Amino acid sequence: MDMEESSMKKLRQDSPPATAASLLTDDLILEVLSHLPARSVRRFKCVSTAWRDLIADPAHRKKLPQTLAGFLYNKYKPGGALSGHFASVSGGALPVDPSLHFLQPNKFKYIALEDTCNGLLLCACYNKETPDSDKDEYRHVVCNPATERWIELPPPPQALANRFYSTTRLAFDPAVSSHFHVLQFWQTISGVENCARGVDIFSSQTGAWIHRDSELFDKIKLFRRTRSVFFGGMLHLVGRLNTINVDKESALMVLVQVDMEGKAWKTIHLPIGSSFEAIGLSQGCLYYAGSTTQTHISKKNIVQATKITLWCLENHDSKEWVLKHSASINEPLGIIWVEFRVFAIHPDCNTLFLVPIGGDMLAYDMQHQKFVDILNLEKDNVRVYLPYVPLFSEALADADGQ
Repeated sequence: MDMEESSMKKLRQDSPPATAASLLTDDLILEVLSHLPARSVRRFKCVSTAWRDLIADPAHRKKLPQTLAGFLYNKYKPGGALSGHFASVSGGALPVDPSLHFLQPNKFKYIALEDTCNGLLLCACYNKETPDSDKDEYRHVVCNPATERWIELPPPPQALANRFYSTTRLAFDPAVSSHFHVLQFWQTISGVENCARGVDIFSSQTGAWIHRDSELFDKIKLFRRTRSVFFGGMLHLVGRLNTINVDKESALMVLVQVDMEGKAWKTIHLPIGSSFEAIGLSQGCLYYAGSTTQTHISKKNIVQATKITLWCLENHDSKEWVLKHSASINEPLGIIWVEFRVFAIHPDCNTLFLVPIGGDMLAYDMQHQKFVDILNLEKDNVRVYLPYVPLFSEALADADGQ
C-alpha cells in the first residue's frame, strides 16, 4: 500500500468520507498532503471545493510538493546574444521571471541558461553583452528563481591546453541535502579518440572544486546538449561508445553514472533498436525515451512515421530496461512528413514532451496515446528546454551573491 492509499484509508475509517474529511482542520489536511507526491496532491483537488481552494491557495505552496511548471529555454537575439524564456505547462501566470532580473544587471550582461535540477538553475554569466570568443571570461551562477537567491561559483581549476569542457551539469536533491554540486566533464580535443577524460566537481558545502580523472573502462563521448538526471546520489548522463568501424547511427549508447566525489563511474547500456531521445525521472523511476523513423514511398506521396518507445529501468542492479509504452505519433495528427524529437519526460505522469522541427512544443499522453497540450515557443530558440519545478524552501539560504 503506498502513502496515498494509506492516507485515503484513514479518511474512510469509522465514518463516510465526507464526514471524516469535515472533521479535519486545514492545518492537518496540509500536513498530510505535504508528505504525498505532487501527482497525488493534484488528484485530491477533486475531493471537494474546499480542498481545491486549500491546495490552490498561494500561501500554501511552500508546504506542498510542486510538479512541473514548464520549461526554461534560451532564444537568440540580434547580434548573437541569448535571452531567457519560459513555456508554461499549465498556461497560467508565469511562476518565474526567465530574465532573472534579480542577478546583478551591472555585472552580468549576458546570461546563458545551462541546466536545472529540482528547482535550482545553473547559468553561465558573462560580463559582456555577447561573447566574442572562447576566451571570454564567465562565471557560473546557481540560483533559485522562486526565492531569487543565488550564488556565484569560484572559477574551476585551470583548463589544460588540450582539453575542453564537453558538458556542465547541476546535481541537487532537497529531500537529501540543502547543498548542491556542479560537474564539469572534460575531454581532449586532439587525436582520434574524442572521449570523456575526467570531471571537475564543485560542492556548495565546501565551496571548492575538486578534480577527478575518469574511471570509465570504455572510451565514451558524452552528449553535450542532452539532459541529465540526478538520482540515488549519482548523476546520470548519456554518451556513445567510441567503437572502431562502427558508424554513428549504430554505435552503442550508454548511460554514464558518476557519484558526487568523482570516484564511482558506472555504465548501463541503453536499449538497442532506437535512436536516443531523452532520459528522465518519473514517479520514482528512471525512464528512457527512444524513437525510430521509417519512410514509406508510395505512388501518391512520401510518408514518414515516427514511433516512440518509453523504457523504465526498474532494477539498477540488473541494468535491464522494461518497455512500458510504444506509439506512432504521426497518425493521431494526420501528419505525414514531420520529424519529432522527444526532449523531456513528465516527472509525475506518463506524458512525453515533443517538438517537431520548427514547431511548437507538444505534450503527448503515452497511456491514452493522444496529444493533450500545445506549448507556444519563441522563434529562433536554441532548442534546449530545461524542465522547471518551483522550489519554495530556503535552499541557498547561505547565498552570498545578493
